[in-house]
Amino acid sequence: MGERARLQDRVLPWLASVVIRGLRATVRIEWRNRDVLDALRRDPGAYILAFWHSRFVMMPYAYFDRRMVVLTSAHRDGRRLADLLAHFGIGNVMGSSTRGGAGGLRGLMREARAGSDLALTPDGPRGPRRRVKPGVIAAARFTGLPIVPVTYSATRGYRLRSWDLTLIPRPFSKLVFAYGAPIFVPRDLDEDDERRLSQSLEREIDRLTDELDRQTGLGAEPPKEAES
Repeated sequence: MGERARLQDRVLPWLASVVIRGLRATVRIEWRNRDVLDALRRDPGAYILAFWHSRFVMMPYAYFDRRMVVLTSAHRDGRRLADLLAHFGIGNVMGSSTRGGAGGLRGLMREARAGSDLALTPDGPRGPRRRVKPGVIAAARFTGLPIVPVTYSATRGYRLRSWDLTLIPRPFSKLVFAYGAPIFVPRDLDEDDERRLSQSLEREIDRLTDELDRQTGLGAEPPKEAES
């Protein structure tokens, strides 16, 4: 890696954090159904936030508590994301729901035992868009933590031409976060149970996201590709 690339790796996460904080300073935020998190803090004591990759930009402001750890990929973009999250006090575990998944899962289990809350993008890091991959169900199964679907939308914003259609709120808009009902994953589940829970989680994040996009006036994302 050249000196220029190393400089970019140091500067870009810091610059992105400055932009996100600057954007936060201009927007109004409403949190809906936040009491779900309060109830889970009492019992079982921690939880897993799950959201589509398109909503990652402002997601640090969906969390208010002690320590959050996010699963990030081991490639260069993932390392940059980890460095960005560190500016918000959010930790990371390197891995994925595909390659390196076992190591990532072990890291999440270790963090959960230490009392951390977890966050995953079930369709990350590279899609398919808005499709739940096995990693989040496995994380809930082996940590014993419930999954809380979460999303946000904005009264004004734009979507990048990226694979996930990343949403960027516009300055001085209103930002709305919404939390869904927790999903509990039993330890002893078979493939049919895993498929059913994955579909249930996918439908719930879709419902929250599309409903909020309509309510804010942003408009729902284009339909996702049909499963092959």
